[in-house]
Amino acid sequence: MSELKTTYTLDMRHPDDLQPKRVEWPGLRIERLTVPCPEYLKFLHTVIGHAYRWAGREDWTREDWIAYAGREDLETWVAYVGGTPAGYFEMEKHPLGEVHILNFGLIVQFIGQGLGGHLLTAAVERAWEWGATVVWLSTCSHDHPHALKNYLARGFRIAHTEQGPANPPVSSFWTLMVGPE
Repeated sequence: MSELKTTYTLDMRHPDDLQPKRVEWPGLRIERLTVPCPEYLKFLHTVIGHAYRWAGREDWTREDWIAYAGREDLETWVAYVGGTPAGYFEMEKHPLGEVHILNFGLIVQFIGQGLGGHLLTAAVERAWEWGATVVWLSTCSHDHPHALKNYLARGFRIAHTEQGPANPPVSSFWTLMVGPE
């Protein structure tokens, strides 16, 4: 029998639904990437997503990453602590105003310190500033054990749940970034 995963689609329908969380960290800043940089996007997606089986971009070419990074309806924001990338989120705005948080996560050294709630607060606030009519995201049972709890604690509600085949385990970070060792 093949492994199954549970996928959760969550949404937030009003800015007042946000339950913000803030942390005070010396050197913490969250910045929007305003210059498309496909290599950096691949790095962030891979370093954060490999442990959680983020799928769908393993076979992307450089041209795919360039096209993705240059989209007008995409924003990428990175959290830095003392100049080191700590996590990021990517959002896409749909024609009717829905804002989809496509990717959200922290680099492993920054997990468990409250930064996830702070970064998610920033993502949701930015989505509403961007003119969202609804903010939504998906997560699954492959994700970090605290991910769903963080989304619910910030005010998201589960809109849909489904079970399906699990994503296969992905190669090591190094293999995904540079090829076989």
